[in-house]
This record gives sequence, structure tokens and C-alpha cells, in this order.
Amino acid sequence: MPRKKILGSHVKRLLSGVSDHGRRHLAEVETDLRQTEVLLEEAIEKLTTSFMAIHTAVGDRQGTINMLLAGQTPSAEDSERLGAMSGEIGLHVNAAITSMQFQDMTSQLLDRTLKRVTGLREFLDTVGAHGEHILPESGSEEIVDLLGKVSMALAIQSLELRSALRKAVNQQHLESGDIELF
Repeated sequence: MPRKKILGSHVKRLLSGVSDHGRRHLAEVETDLRQTEVLLEEAIEKLTTSFMAIHTAVGDRQGTINMLLAGQTPSAEDSERLGAMSGEIGLHVNAAITSMQFQDMTSQLLDRTLKRVTGLREFLDTVGAHGEHILPESGSEEIVDLLGKVSMALAIQSLELRSALRKAVNQQHLESGDIELF
């Protein structure tokens, strides 16, 4: 086989292989990220359950509070549980709020990561599409020209993806302050 045909065949196989391999792996990454999102939503449901447990704990101690309001003296055990309640509930509420802030930031990161994966898939699609145009008969000049076009298209896609993903991840939906990540 002449040198030109060998060069074209190798470049085509390389570009197609990179594209196919990358697409398969990125599809798995997307699946994993989507599963992570489902798990985070489940974690939020558990946080809601925790808040309800806090509410129940407060309700359980309401009898002692009512005794105090009525001017009665609670037992030493009631007083001790009532005194510990504020700190215990405060810890649970702080942990829940922190978890919700983490969920919000994680959702933003997942969204950004999914955009990145989509951009990378499109990037690899471009490599694969250009690779299909290389024939075993393609001359060195044609291959060089095509590779230049591929490089230009990939550079443009890369810049577009980078500018779309440049934003910092910020806390949203909570009124307890701002957190910025990255």
C-alpha cells in the first residue's frame, strides 16, 4: 500500500477510535452523574425527615414547657431534658442547613459537569465527523488541510465550552448567607 493510503488510513482509524472510545466513556460519566443527582435528592428527603424528627422532639417536650408556663415545677429529669433540648436541636438544625447548602452547591456542580460532558461529547463528535472524511486515498495535503479544519473547529468548541462553564458555584435558595466555591 502506498504511503499516502497508509497515512490516511491510520489517521482515520485514530480519529474514529478516539471519538468512539470517548463517547462511550462520557455516556457512562453522564449516567453516573445522573445517579449522583438522584442520590442527592434522596438525601434531601432524609433531611426533611430529620426536620420532622426535630419537630416531634419539640412536641414531646411541650408538656414540660406547658408545666413551666402554668407555674408548676418540673422534675429534675424534665428540667435536664428541657435544658439539653435547645443545644441538641440547634446542632441538628445547623447540620441540616449545612447539608442543604451542600446540596445546592452540588446541584450546581452537577449541572456544570453535565454541560461539560455534553460539550466534550460534541467535541468528540466533531473529531469523529471529520475523521469520516479521510479516505485511504486521501493525499498528505488533504489530510493536513482536514486536520487543520479539525483543529480550528475543536479550538472554537473548546473556547465556547470554557466560557459557558467559567461561572463560580454559588449558594442559592437559602437566606443564611452566601457561599462561593471556586
